[in-house]
Amino acid sequence: MNKKTNERHVFPFMSIVGQEEMKLSLILNVIDPKIGGVMIMGDRGTGKSTIVRALVDLLPPIEVVENDLYNSDPYDTELMSDEVLEKVKNKEPISVVKIKTPMIDLPLGATEDRVCGTIDIEKAISEGKKAFEPGLLAQANRGILYVDEVNLLDDHLVDVLLDSAASGWNTVEREGISICHPAKFILIGSGNPEEGELRPQLLDRFGMHAQIKTLKEPHLRVKIVQQRELFEKNPKEFNAKYQEEQEKTRERIVNARKILKTVQIKYELLEKISQVCSDLNVDGLRGDMVTSRAAKALVAFENRTEVTPKDIFRVITLCLRHRLRKDPLQTIDSGFLVQDAFKKVFDIN
Repeated sequence: MNKKTNERHVFPFMSIVGQEEMKLSLILNVIDPKIGGVMIMGDRGTGKSTIVRALVDLLPPIEVVENDLYNSDPYDTELMSDEVLEKVKNKEPISVVKIKTPMIDLPLGATEDRVCGTIDIEKAISEGKKAFEPGLLAQANRGILYVDEVNLLDDHLVDVLLDSAASGWNTVEREGISICHPAKFILIGSGNPEEGELRPQLLDRFGMHAQIKTLKEPHLRVKIVQQRELFEKNPKEFNAKYQEEQEKTRERIVNARKILKTVQIKYELLEKISQVCSDLNVDGLRGDMVTSRAAKALVAFENRTEVTPKDIFRVITLCLRHRLRKDPLQTIDSGFLVQDAFKKVFDIN
C-alpha cells in the first residue's frame, strides 16, 4: 500500500468558522495544561469533535522513549514509566523518537479496566512480576484525552479521569498489588445539554467551560458548508491553503509555552479576580486559580508579559460560568452574571 492511501487528512483548525469561545479554551489549555481541561457543551452537529481533532494537528510533535507504552519523556523523570526511570538511573542508553501529540478517544461504553489498565493477578502471583496491561490513560500520557458525550459517562469513571488529569498519575490496585504510572493529559469533554449536565461537583473540576451554539447568520452557515465540501473534495489542496496559518499558530503556541513563566499579573488584579469569585459565591479557590492561569496563557499566546483587566475579561466567563450551579437542575449561566460581576468589581461600565 502506498503512503498516499495511508495518509489521513484532518480538517485544519485555522479554517474553522466561528466557535471562538471553544477555540480559545482549547488553545489556552495546550499552552498551560494546569488550567485543567475543557468541558464543551453545545447543540448536535456544531462541530465539537471536528474542532478537538483539528487541535491535535496544530500541536508540535513530542519526544518520547522508543517502544515505551506510556509516551515517557526522555528528559523529565516525572513523566517516565518505572522501566525508563530504572534505565536512566542505571545510565543505560535509551532511544528517543518524535511522535505526533497523542489524541485518545474514550468510547462511551469503556470499562474502568479499559481506561485504567489491568493487572494479571495469576501472572503476578506465579511469576512474581507486576504483569500490567496499560489502558487508555497510559496512551493519553502527554497528550489529549477526548470524551464525547461525557455527560452520559458513569460518574465514577468521570471521577477517575478527573483525578488522573489533576494529579498526572494513574494508580491501579488489585488484590493488594499496586501499579502507578504517569498519566498527564489534557481532558476535553463534550456533550449536548439536552441530554443532561454533569453534576456540579464534577463540572467544577473542569478548568474551563465553553458553550457552542448553532450559528444563525446565513452567510456563515453557507461558508461552513462550502468549507466542508471543499475539504471532502480535495483534502490535500484544502490543507495546503491553510498550511502557513497553521504553522504560524503552532509557532505561537510553542513560543507561549516558553514565555509563560515570565508573564506577570499584578496583586491588585488577583485580588479583583477573587472579589468577583466571592461576589458570585463560587465554592473553593479553583475558580480564582484557573482564571489567573487562563489570563496568563492568553497573554503568552499574544507574546506579551503583563496581564491587563481586558485579558481577564476575555477568559473569566469561560472559567467561572460552570461554577455558579449549586442545584443539578439549574442551567449554566450563559455569561451575563459573570460579566456583570466583573464590571462591578473592575469598575467598567
